[in-house]
Amino acid sequence: MPEFAEIWPMALMLLVIGGFAGVLAGLLGVGGGIVLVPAFFYAFSGLGYDGPQLMQVCLATSLATIIVTSVRSVLSHNKKGAVDWDILRGWWIGIAIGAVLGMMVASSLRSTTLQGIFGCLAIVIGLYMGFGRSEWRLGQAMPTGLLRAILSPVVGFLSVLMGIGGGSFGVPLMSLFNTPIHRAVATAAGFGVIIAVPSVAGFLLVEIDPASRPPFTLGAVNLPAFFLVISMTLLTTPLGVKLAHAMDPKPLKRVFAVFLTLVALNMLRKALGW
Repeated sequence: MPEFAEIWPMALMLLVIGGFAGVLAGLLGVGGGIVLVPAFFYAFSGLGYDGPQLMQVCLATSLATIIVTSVRSVLSHNKKGAVDWDILRGWWIGIAIGAVLGMMVASSLRSTTLQGIFGCLAIVIGLYMGFGRSEWRLGQAMPTGLLRAILSPVVGFLSVLMGIGGGSFGVPLMSLFNTPIHRAVATAAGFGVIIAVPSVAGFLLVEIDPASRPPFTLGAVNLPAFFLVISMTLLTTPLGVKLAHAMDPKPLKRVFAVFLTLVALNMLRKALGW
């Protein structure tokens, strides 16, 4: 059994991380995973858990929190009639397949490789957040047929490799295909559930090396991190929503894009051993 002196710094860090992620999710509409994965990585490695599978723990724990937050978000949006169930019915199989494949690939990679993947994809997301325009379009309706069969597994696959839900890839994708932003955000929460449930089920079966395993880790999911972060995000996300209504979030989104890009570059630096 771990000593109390080993547990309380981790618990304190996780409470702060959860609170911060909740505020950002409510304020900027970004998924918590884009914040949680690097935060988990720095917290756990700072406490001495820096083995070759640490990123698997960070990804799996982030995805576990997304199950709860995405279900809650879908139910809330559905009460307002904002969820596009036709998109979810057409895309869920491909997304789920991509998520399972992503879990299998992620569980076989070393932590440094996953850091590099996260860093590269996070830079792309940061650039889109900073420079993307709401009027950009690739089409007037969501793809069907072959293009949907290609894109839906890609969304699930890349999301699991980053430990994120449906928002970071799903919202830009739907916006580019002429889905109104509020409908895209609501429907992307459904993507998050489809991504997180099968991938977390797989991550629970992954064996993690003791050097990478913080206390009370089941498979690759760290239970204290899951429960503490969920408890804090449920408290602080409404605060972020209130702040979003009290101020213009667009400049803050650009600031966060810079912050995310810097975090991504630092992850790449660590992955390259610099």
